[in-house]
Amino acid sequence: MTAPVRSLMNLITMRRIELLSAILIAFALTASLMGACGTKVISRQAQANNPVNERVLAKRNLERSMAVLDTATAHYFVGDGMAMGRYYNPFTGKLSEERGSVWMYTSAIEAVNAVLHALVAAKNSGDTAIYDLNFEKYNGLLSRLYDNADYYLGTFELTSFTQTKEWTVYAVDRVNRKGRANVTGVLNVYDDQMWLARELLESFRLTGKKKYLEKAEYLVEYVLDGWDTTLDEAGNEHGGIPWGPGYVSKHACSNGPIVSPLVWLHEIYGKSSEQIEHRFIDPDDRKTRRSAMRPKSEYYLEYAKKVYDWQKEHLLNEKGVYTDMMGGCSPCKIQYETVGSERYRANTPLERAVGQDYTYNSGTMLSGAGDLYRATKDNVYLNDGKALSDNSFKAFAYPDKDMPGYHSYHTGGFRNWFNGILLRGYMDMYPDYSQVDSYIATFQKNLDYGFDRFNHRGFLPTDLLNGWGKRDKDGEGVEGMFQFTFAANYAVLSRFEYEK
Repeated sequence: MTAPVRSLMNLITMRRIELLSAILIAFALTASLMGACGTKVISRQAQANNPVNERVLAKRNLERSMAVLDTATAHYFVGDGMAMGRYYNPFTGKLSEERGSVWMYTSAIEAVNAVLHALVAAKNSGDTAIYDLNFEKYNGLLSRLYDNADYYLGTFELTSFTQTKEWTVYAVDRVNRKGRANVTGVLNVYDDQMWLARELLESFRLTGKKKYLEKAEYLVEYVLDGWDTTLDEAGNEHGGIPWGPGYVSKHACSNGPIVSPLVWLHEIYGKSSEQIEHRFIDPDDRKTRRSAMRPKSEYYLEYAKKVYDWQKEHLLNEKGVYTDMMGGCSPCKIQYETVGSERYRANTPLERAVGQDYTYNSGTMLSGAGDLYRATKDNVYLNDGKALSDNSFKAFAYPDKDMPGYHSYHTGGFRNWFNGILLRGYMDMYPDYSQVDSYIATFQKNLDYGFDRFNHRGFLPTDLLNGWGKRDKDGEGVEGMFQFTFAANYAVLSRFEYEK
């Protein structure tokens, strides 16, 4: 082989090596921008200290949130009254005749609020175009949802632990005339009012509309009227809020969700001299019902602490997460007592914590701990939140169960919505406990996996990692509240990235 030929062959070999190296480098760069199993999402490792990537992810999350929300709104609501069908099958195009409960309906309000909050975060980060294009659209949708929530409203008279009073609150079920729902007995529950109060306060903070604040305060007053003010032998309140006025069991879901709204009200009235009536039982004779005026800010914070402490004392279990409820009573029925000429509800003794550990019951207490720490700077709440963050992730997130490199969360029953509350809890702890960033990342990965692989006509399956199940595809279809949950989760993840 002549020298010129050898030189040519060496040059070709070098070019091949350079080309192969370039291919390998390109492949490595591409892989770094992919999630496990090919999910097309910028990894959180690649985002570290890179605000450009965080903003790209934030905007993409927001766009996906609005897309899922728009599809769900178009398919689950019927007519000007926005009657919500519980299920929709995107493969057959059939909407169920069964109507969603007020809790399910509130999930749509939750999603709209989450999108509005993310849009504000986008605007504050400099992405003004997406805010200008969409904020008023969803603000209008929010108003329509609240207006038509009145199909769940009803009025009744309730004898509680401190008074007898007429209330107008939300029933479990929708009726065909606004304000005519049956809300007696077990037909309304305190946690439904709590979830609505939470969203009303969020709407007030986003829009500044006073009517949302006024409605929220009314519902909070109703909920706190359910607090068990009766006194034990030591003169301490038994405490706790039953599941509803027609129940005796005291649930995590009828206590934990009100903690954060109470802290928000404390903050809203922090510089105000406005007062509110506080109803209680005289500690001297342990029977006489009393009332006194208290500054709103002080009153709301005191109740936030009391509810938080009651749930922590009675329902925090050996795994470091929250059990479903206090039950085990005999007789298990509402009891009354007469003081003077007035009749009041009396305490029904509850013996033990029972039921399952649900993600949302720990999620509300995470949010409560984060909010109480922000308001008080008491390290008890910070330490509680850190421990609950770690314990809940250990208890509820299953690594590699359905997919290598992913964490699975149970999806049976209403758990998709429950899990969304846990995500919010982690986010409320993030400013003071950065460890939860890795927990939050699991929700991002799961959402993206489901969206990239199983998105069908704008709908996502109940099980994001395993795809469309028989019930989703061949049966009733998917729960409307799950679609709104997925939209809300994408929106809160968007806000999380923008605010970082």
